[in-house]
Amino acid sequence: MLSWPLMSYVALMSITPGPNNLMLAASGVNFGWRRTVPHMLGISGGHGLQILLVSLLLGWVLALLEHGRLWLALAGCGYLFWLSWQVWRAGAPQSRQSARPLGFIGAAAFQWVNPKAWVMVVNTSVLFLPHDATAGHSLLLAGICAMINLPCIAVWVGMGDALRHHLSRDSVRSAFNAVMALAMASTAGYLLWDELLISGVW
Repeated sequence: MLSWPLMSYVALMSITPGPNNLMLAASGVNFGWRRTVPHMLGISGGHGLQILLVSLLLGWVLALLEHGRLWLALAGCGYLFWLSWQVWRAGAPQSRQSARPLGFIGAAAFQWVNPKAWVMVVNTSVLFLPHDATAGHSLLLAGICAMINLPCIAVWVGMGDALRHHLSRDSVRSAFNAVMALAMASTAGYLLWDELLISGVW
């Protein structure tokens, strides 16, 4: 199962911009590498668990996505809008005192409402599980994906942490957070609009 197509697919989907990576870059800037580690591990751990459960229950998950995808999209985009507001507010010095990075559980739970994570997980399960897959295959696939995902998303934390030293002035950091918040909100808005069009609501 540890094939070049699987590794390249997971690596590309993990390292390209998306809600997780935008949040990690913003967290790297605002909290640094060390305090962002639980967030990063939560994403990879949540991704691995999601792969495991989806690959074990693939038929049920595909039916759920067919009937419940609009509600999942609404929940995920709503959470992204809320996170965008939190990133925006993190630029203010007074609010930075009480700000905390996203923890392991919160980051792992977010994967279940993250539209990009669902696309990645379902595609990985459909494309790379053998036809006669067992629970062992699902466990192996989950472990491989989590191990590939972690160094890819770490790149975003590293970039944010490196930028941190250049964004020491409150005005510059506020501008960076505003850009990241707008990028995250724009991503959520695009995903929501696309989902509403697909579902026939608009």
